[in-house]
Amino acid sequence: MKEYFHKISSMIMALLVLLSTVSFAVSKHYCGDFLVDVAIMTQAETCGMQIQQNIYNEECSFQKTSCCTDQIKLVEGHDEVKTAANELDFQQQVFIASFVYAYVNLFEGLEDNIIPHKDYPPPLLIKDIHILDEVFLI
Repeated sequence: MKEYFHKISSMIMALLVLLSTVSFAVSKHYCGDFLVDVAIMTQAETCGMQIQQNIYNEECSFQKTSCCTDQIKLVEGHDEVKTAANELDFQQQVFIASFVYAYVNLFEGLEDNIIPHKDYPPPLLIKDIHILDEVFLI
């Protein structure tokens, strides 16, 4: 059982390291205020309403803007993974020292088995009270 728990915990830790170091991009395509498509690591599909290439006309000085927008969010993972925790600051050292001291002293007084009623004899039973009162534990 201990071996299976060890294997499962090591796989979870390896998966956690892998997921924390992976980078990916999330691409979203909006047509007006409505979300049309979301894609991870690829370009989102368009709705087909983009304006064609604007042909510059000397007579006409205004340009029509597109109602569609594309948003790309880049989620970056960690570049370096800290492999060892050898350097502890003063507050962490104080916490570890106090925790170890409190844990060791937690079980110090359990060797003495104190029975507070060992000098008193039990009462003498003349009749069984449970049978007389017809009270039974189920």
